[in-house]
Amino acid sequence: MSETALSMHDADARHIRRRGVAGVLVATALAAAPVLLASRSGAHLPDLSLVLAAPTKIQIHLTAAISALVIGTVLMIGVKGSALHRTLGWAWVIAMATTAISSLFIHEMNHGAMSWIHLLSGWTIIALPIAVYAARRHKVSLHRRFMTGLFVGGLIVAGGFTFLPGRLMWRVFFG
Repeated sequence: MSETALSMHDADARHIRRRGVAGVLVATALAAAPVLLASRSGAHLPDLSLVLAAPTKIQIHLTAAISALVIGTVLMIGVKGSALHRTLGWAWVIAMATTAISSLFIHEMNHGAMSWIHLLSGWTIIALPIAVYAARRHKVSLHRRFMTGLFVGGLIVAGGFTFLPGRLMWRVFFG
């Protein structure tokens, strides 16, 4: 590769990294908004005994979701295409799949029935293999779109809903 091509590649990589960092910061701010807004209503140290008292299926779901959020944030900020990215990517896929599948067994909020949020779980189960396939076929743009969508929609937006009054995470932080 010529020097000019390398410097253009480096500039592109820096631009993509900056966009990724900005996206993660915006997504984190959106996820934190319910917490920050609710802090006016008497936030306190988290009551983790509520998580420990929750059914195993909810503990598995919460652990997988938090793992996916942490790993996904590292992936969004970090260098793409490296061996670390691929290794963490597989860990993220497993955490997301565990989050989505475990959610299918959680029906407490809708009188024992599935709710509209389970549609997102179904989409995650379908989209994860498509995103992995895209990466393995070097279709980077498709892979990036699917993974970013799953991170934002499946973790940030869905995670934000867990902080609605009456839900477990609301009670852990504000109840």
